[in-house]
Amino acid sequence: MIVVAGTSPLNYLMLIDEVDLLPIIFGQVLLPHAVLRELLHPRTSRKVCAWATHLPGWIEVRSVASVASPALMQLDLGEREAIQLALELGIGTVLIDEMDGRQQAEKLHLEARGTLGILERGAKLGRTDFRRALSRLEQTSFRLSPAVRETFLKRNP
Repeated sequence: MIVVAGTSPLNYLMLIDEVDLLPIIFGQVLLPHAVLRELLHPRTSRKVCAWATHLPGWIEVRSVASVASPALMQLDLGEREAIQLALELGIGTVLIDEMDGRQQAEKLHLEARGTLGILERGAKLGRTDFRRALSRLEQTSFRLSPAVRETFLKRNP
């Protein structure tokens, strides 16, 4: 399976040392150039920048060939390019955390998976401990509503 990733899931999975779940769950991950630029931004953590400077073999950076549809213009550039690249290549899944991006992806018939869903899948495969990973995630700047947190905790006792 091949997926296209936005910035947020890569950033947070890297920060909590769970980024290696991605090739286990998905195989190959494509990044649009805008996402790579965001991962290398000076305000990004050194850990993430160092990782993005030497991407693993299961990640491939791709260019977006066409201009994004007007419906995507309210999204940030990384999300916009991730969705556009998935549409161009006929890839059915994008990794996006932000609600607006997820909603737009779903309107365009793409499956949107986020950091929590990736951690949950990794736990189901026996590759991570969901609660410990969530605890580490909550020590970052990741935003999570109490209701969503509770939903995931109920599903992952």
